[in-house]
Amino acid sequence: MVVLLLRDNLGIGGVSREVYALYQHWYEVLADRTFPPGDVTWQYPPGAGLVILAPGSASQLLSYFQAFVALALLADAAIAFALLRRGGGGAWLWVAGLPLLLHLPLARYDLFPTALAVFGLLALLAGRNRLGGALAGLGAMVKVWPLLILAGLPRGRPSRRGWTSALLAAGALLLVLLWGYSHVGDFAEQQGGRGLQIESLGGSALALAGLAGWWDGEVRYRFGAFELAGPYTETAAHAALALSAVALGWLLLWRWRSWAWSPATPADAALTAVLLFTVTSRVISPQYLVWLLALAAVCLTCRDSVMRRPALLMAPAAALTSLGYPILYEDVIALGPLGTVVVALRNLVLLAATAVACRRLWLQTVPGPPSLKGL
Repeated sequence: MVVLLLRDNLGIGGVSREVYALYQHWYEVLADRTFPPGDVTWQYPPGAGLVILAPGSASQLLSYFQAFVALALLADAAIAFALLRRGGGGAWLWVAGLPLLLHLPLARYDLFPTALAVFGLLALLAGRNRLGGALAGLGAMVKVWPLLILAGLPRGRPSRRGWTSALLAAGALLLVLLWGYSHVGDFAEQQGGRGLQIESLGGSALALAGLAGWWDGEVRYRFGAFELAGPYTETAAHAALALSAVALGWLLLWRWRSWAWSPATPADAALTAVLLFTVTSRVISPQYLVWLLALAAVCLTCRDSVMRRPALLMAPAAALTSLGYPILYEDVIALGPLGTVVVALRNLVLLAATAVACRRLWLQTVPGPPSLKGL
């Protein structure tokens, strides 16, 4: 992974540019105690600013790029060590699965919120709900999704402790950032303007329709990403938001109906929740697979987990993701047949994993006819 990052000429190339150009630019802005004002590429919660600032602490020894990669490698190693200590075989999926994403994980900041989510979820599995909740809250301040690890906490005191700790930790960090920085909330304005990215489920559907001659659109670079423009793109983007609301509704219904919690339910529910919000996203960036591989690995550390099949599907999903970006990305953004089909296959794998995960979580925890349990 490090060698590929240093060479950085695979496929479209330039994977590391996000670190030495964009992240370093943000670092210089944040060093002046302000979040990037009016920057359409800054779309992340304010806690992400601390991650961007961290490599600068080693500026006398390393360049920003070198320090960022070193910290990313430390986060990767910490996750692997935590999974290894937990036992159960999950570490192998992380150690073998992450390189399937090539050098991308080392050139994005997603390893850092992923580490917080993994440590938090492992704490929840150990019954340390306050610690797990606090780590989930801090992770949510970096990239929102780690809050979903609390979805599978048992009702009553465990849920109250976990969610209260998450809110307190996130609130405390937010107050510190509001006190020390300006433009803390600007990221929300940029998120609202995003359209339909080419790697999303809706983007794949329209791109496939274009190959068949049923859709006439194009790709445009907006808000720091390649998005589709043309007929039905707004409809597809709105549909994705609606499906995210449906996903939330399903999770709430599951919480209401479920009662048969196992020791693995927090991990199973976390993977299911993140899968749901991944496949209904308008984006599905390649780095989303970092999150999914980590949560899948945690599930495999649990003897009672019902997520083995969805967890194992994350490996081929990661491999297909790397084919789409960076290897075939020029063809993807040109809406060519090979790139379009590869991304569509990746999305089908994720969709299948989501369907299986939802079904297994429901059957494991919601009372129903005994005959359904064996399906």
